[in-house]
Amino acid sequence: MTIPASPLQWPTGWKRTPPAARARARFGKQVMRTSSYTPPGGQPSRYATRGEVTIADGVGRVQAELERMGVSDFDLVISTNLQLRLDGLPRSGQREPDDPGVSVYWRDSRVDGWPMRCMAIDRYDRVADNLAAVAATLEAMRAIERHGGAEILDRAFTGFAALPAPGGTSHWRDLLDPNDPEGSYRRLRAKHHPDRGGDADEFRAVQHAWDAYQQEHAQQ
Repeated sequence: MTIPASPLQWPTGWKRTPPAARARARFGKQVMRTSSYTPPGGQPSRYATRGEVTIADGVGRVQAELERMGVSDFDLVISTNLQLRLDGLPRSGQREPDDPGVSVYWRDSRVDGWPMRCMAIDRYDRVADNLAAVAATLEAMRAIERHGGAEILDRAFTGFAALPAPGGTSHWRDLLDPNDPEGSYRRLRAKHHPDRGGDADEFRAVQHAWDAYQQEHAQQ
């Protein structure tokens, strides 16, 4: 993918929530705590309480929902204003950025052409809560699909942001067969996919070529 994971790449055409209008979310998780009191000859008791969702929790929820849609981590970009871990995902334990917005981009392999999908939320004042909101929305949309609303789901994503221009100077014809661009893209994607032992850099180059081909033909 050509979408940077940091800084935040907000999709073109999506409305922003004014900072003053952002709310504190009600997302949370169960946290087990140990009582400070230890009875004589016994062990301190443990009890459940409600805690805030962390960045790692939010990322995990988004990944889990997209995995249920057949999306691998190699086809996913979570874009925020947070610093990144070595795997390119947002890192926990850092100061909340001024802009807590979250944009999630992924490729939908269930649809011909492997279109890029996008969801962006900045309604809440914490990045972790906006990640949790993306996951909750994806879960709700999967429920629509389960109940026979696949066409409704597809239309819900139609018109989402177009990809930014791919990086690099090579032309898509340098990698893809001009006589069968989609077929050659699928073959090269399968050959170089890291999940199948392929090279990650080659895989990204194939993705960049396909993005360039789609952009070129969308303008015609």
